[in-house]
Amino acid sequence: MDAFICRTCGVQYAPSDQPPERCPICEDERQYVGWNGQQWTTLDQLRSEGRQNHLYDEEPGLTAVDTRPAVAIGQRALLVQTPHGNVMWDCITLVDDATIAAIRERGGLAAIAISHPHFYASCVTWSQAFGDCPIYIHAADAEWVQYPAPAVKLWEGATLEILPGLTLINTGGHFEGSQALHWADGCDGHGAILTGDTVTVVMDRRYVSFMYSYPNLIPLGERAIQRIVNSLAPFAYEKVYGGWNGRVVGVDGKDAVERSAERYLRFIRET
Repeated sequence: MDAFICRTCGVQYAPSDQPPERCPICEDERQYVGWNGQQWTTLDQLRSEGRQNHLYDEEPGLTAVDTRPAVAIGQRALLVQTPHGNVMWDCITLVDDATIAAIRERGGLAAIAISHPHFYASCVTWSQAFGDCPIYIHAADAEWVQYPAPAVKLWEGATLEILPGLTLINTGGHFEGSQALHWADGCDGHGAILTGDTVTVVMDRRYVSFMYSYPNLIPLGERAIQRIVNSLAPFAYEKVYGGWNGRVVGVDGKDAVERSAERYLRFIRET
């Protein structure tokens, strides 16, 4: 049986004889079904299309992994390397032997953590490649897990330290279970926050923004924005790493988040 992959969102489903009838993640108003209708693929098909993963260093201890040509949403994964083990933050869809070997050379994976359902990608296949390492997803997003597996760890609460110095923060917002990863040792000990698009780094990289749906341009309300800001407030961080190549706030990241929230709220309050 194949583990079919939705071509639009890039999420891999549990193995089955036939492709699933529908992709609930894409049918949700935060995403969309592709204009040509629901389409499915597999890892073998993606590899046969000539797609390859590329690794590059963002800073000491942080390696980005992306796929070219891009698959689905086109996000990158971030490999956080610590003395206590490595964590893959967010996932990409394409899994291949070359990337597995490259990650092993960097110390392998102790865990995977994912910001929200649009980035689940091939998380179970990645886990299987590294001894069924745990995949941390907030329990509030349990309904969106399309590939149940023992490695999937649904956690509850506001924060969870998954390794020393690496803390998951349930921010809500984009999804109820949306989460960010605080890396205390990032940016030479000044701290970094990895956000996917829970907090998205915009083209003017002095700022970030927040949305309920990015492709359908549905904004978040005031209470959701304030919850995100409040959840991040206890943590020190200089950099904000978004979900795509180049989407990084390089300095004053904490101030950028707070300034951006103030700007956002100012505009949505206007009548």
